[in-house]
Amino acid sequence: MDLRKLKTLIDLVSDSNVSELEITEAEGKVRIVKAMGAAPMVMQSPVVNSAPPLVAPVAPAPTPVLATAAAPEDGGHAVKSPMVGTFYRSASPGAKAFVEIGSVVKAGDTICIIEAMKILNEIEADKSGTVTSILCENGQAVEYGQPMLTIE
Repeated sequence: MDLRKLKTLIDLVSDSNVSELEITEAEGKVRIVKAMGAAPMVMQSPVVNSAPPLVAPVAPAPTPVLATAAAPEDGGHAVKSPMVGTFYRSASPGAKAFVEIGSVVKAGDTICIIEAMKILNEIEADKSGTVTSILCENGQAVEYGQPMLTIE
């Protein structure tokens, strides 16, 4: 496969919502996979009497972060992270925290912020009640579905 054609295909994949593209031609087979936050990875199957396969550099996969806090066992409602990102208790470093232990919240009140891909996402309480525990530290990485705080 022509290097210019390969470069064009990589650019098309990186600029689109397509996450994977595979093309088979007489000269060989090319598979381009777009990794989150990294350059597309190109794999070309070996073909007799052809140039060596081209491989674009790809950033190493991030190591998974293990949740340090378990789900509440006292029957309280766990507010879980709707996304992977960084947990913040306040809108800015010097600002007052949205909630503290003992705070009374209504469904729809902002309880924290999760920063994901340089976007600050306000997380709202999905239940009214009193905050009984905060399970994440300010600035801590959180996983999808990880309990962040408990409301009773």
